[in-house]
Amino acid sequence: MLGQHGVEGATIPRIAQHAGLTPGSVYRRFHDKEALLEAAILGMLDRQDQTSRSLTPEMAREIPLRVFADQIINGIVVGYRARAHLIRAMRQFVDGRPTSAFKNKASRLELQSFERIVDLFMTHSDRIQHANPRMAISTALMMVISAVHELVVRHTDLGRWKHLLPADDQALKRELVRAFLNYLGVEDAPGAAGKMEADQMAAMKRWRERTSQNV
Repeated sequence: MLGQHGVEGATIPRIAQHAGLTPGSVYRRFHDKEALLEAAILGMLDRQDQTSRSLTPEMAREIPLRVFADQIINGIVVGYRARAHLIRAMRQFVDGRPTSAFKNKASRLELQSFERIVDLFMTHSDRIQHANPRMAISTALMMVISAVHELVVRHTDLGRWKHLLPADDQALKRELVRAFLNYLGVEDAPGAAGKMEADQMAAMKRWRERTSQNV
């Protein structure tokens, strides 16, 4: 509802109708639309944080770094594209309450999810050529997220920039993965580990190509 109609269009009557409720029943639980949207957004951020817990550091360590970076960044691009309208509306609502307790809770949940991803990448710190691997991962991840937000969420018409940008989301993902790994100073893994990494990347590319053809 928030993604479809935006902050202004997500009225209590419209929300109630969408949920199969009466406006009165909604008002009995939430005193106004702002309270309802705060609860809904915090719920979404909490579920996002819980989802990020499903992948443990032990599991992340077993995935080759290049493959792991590809999976994480592909998930960011695909997720932001699928929920661009919702993310835009959520950001507008959250940023409109800069000093509220709600903004503090939302920021804390976002930070928790972000730090958990950084912790997962830190399981590959031995591959990162930087004096401060954690700071490098955080900075590189922020650059990826900022680029995706700018290109996918914030701007709805990039026609004039088309000749300067990747042709599609998969091309964007490839460029972001390359930039992310280059910033970390990651080099190809030696020997059998490097071959396994390359084979898994090729297999993932073939799977995505088949999936896109079947959509």
